[in-house]
Amino acid sequence: MAATTTLSTHKLINLVTTHYPNLTFTAGDYFAWQPETNTITYQIDDPSFEARLLHEIGHSILGHTGYDRDISLIGMERDAWQIAQSELAPLCNATITSDHIEDDMDTYRDWLHSRSTCPTCSANGIQKTRTAYACISCNATWRVNEARRCALRRYQTT
Repeated sequence: MAATTTLSTHKLINLVTTHYPNLTFTAGDYFAWQPETNTITYQIDDPSFEARLLHEIGHSILGHTGYDRDISLIGMERDAWQIAQSELAPLCNATITSDHIEDDMDTYRDWLHSRSTCPTCSANGIQKTRTAYACISCNATWRVNEARRCALRRYQTT
């Protein structure tokens, strides 16, 4: 198992609510840190519940509010996992394995690779703005949707 704990899901929610009274914890369809409202949304039936909850708390501790470049998101995710593994998991008697972290990070790396792949020649392009890329191989440009929770769409612009 990627993450284990001796605490039940409800006891863990009670523990983190006590330790982080400035945060609101609410059940939802996916895990997310929402800095605008200091809310962490969690998916109660996720098999990696403990690890993912601690990861989202890591985002809050680090003050993550947004990013301009995709590569910045990768760094934020890595940093939140580091906090979750080294600081938060021991407080909750939980274990977050490096394999679990790498598996999760791979989803972001795959996302970044897909967004930056040129729809014309399949070379990797460079990010120009939050949603626009350019190919240094064939000079094509394209824009992308957010696609972190839905299918990636790339729209060629030249």
